[in-house]
Amino acid sequence: MRLAQEGRIIVLPLALITALMIWLFVRIEFSMIIPWVIFGVLVFCFNFFRDPIRKIPEGDNLIISPADGKIVKITDIIDEDVGDAQLVSIFLNVFNVHINRMPIEGTFMTVNYKTGKFLAAFDHKASDENEQTEITIKSTIGTVKVKQIAGLIARRILCYAKPAEKMLQGGRLGFIRFGSRTDLILPKHVKLSVELGQKVIGNETIIGTFE
Repeated sequence: MRLAQEGRIIVLPLALITALMIWLFVRIEFSMIIPWVIFGVLVFCFNFFRDPIRKIPEGDNLIISPADGKIVKITDIIDEDVGDAQLVSIFLNVFNVHINRMPIEGTFMTVNYKTGKFLAAFDHKASDENEQTEITIKSTIGTVKVKQIAGLIARRILCYAKPAEKMLQGGRLGFIRFGSRTDLILPKHVKLSVELGQKVIGNETIIGTFE
C-alpha cells in the first residue's frame, strides 16, 4: 500500500522516533510502554495516510465519489452558484482514506477558504458552520461544487484546486487530515445512484449519471 504524500511529514518522523525508542530499549532496557504507544500511533498513521490505486468506472456520463466514507445526507437545496441542486454529504471517519478526488472533469471557477467551527463532521451543522474550502467547478453539466469540511479533530485542509485550471475526473483534489466531511452539490437534473447510509469509495462509486 502506498503512503500518501500528505502524510510523510507525520509518518516519517514517527518512524524515526519509534526506531530510536526500540534502539534505546535494546541498549538501556527501559520501559517499553512509551515505544509501544508511539508504535501504535505510527500504525494508525500508516493506515490513515494510505493511498490506494483506484480505477475510474468507464463511462462519459458519470459523477464519481469525491471521497471514501458514508453518505449521511441527501437533500434538495438552492445553492447560490449551482441553482436548484442536490446535496450529497459524505462523512469520513478516521479509518477512511482521506484523499479528495475530482468527481467530474472541469475547470475551477472559484476556490474559497472559510474559517469556522470544528463540530463533529457527522453533525449536519458542520456543512455550514465548520472550517472549509468551497470549490466551484465548471463542467459539461453546468456548475458543480465540492466542499472540503474539517471535522472535530481535523485541523488541516489541503486543496490543490486553482482558479482557471482544469482537472480531469479522478484527479487529486485535496486531502483533509483526521476526520472530516465532503459535500458534493450537483445540478438537479443529475440522476443520483446512491442512497442514505451507503458506503462509498472515492474514484470508484458512481454518485450519479446525466444525459
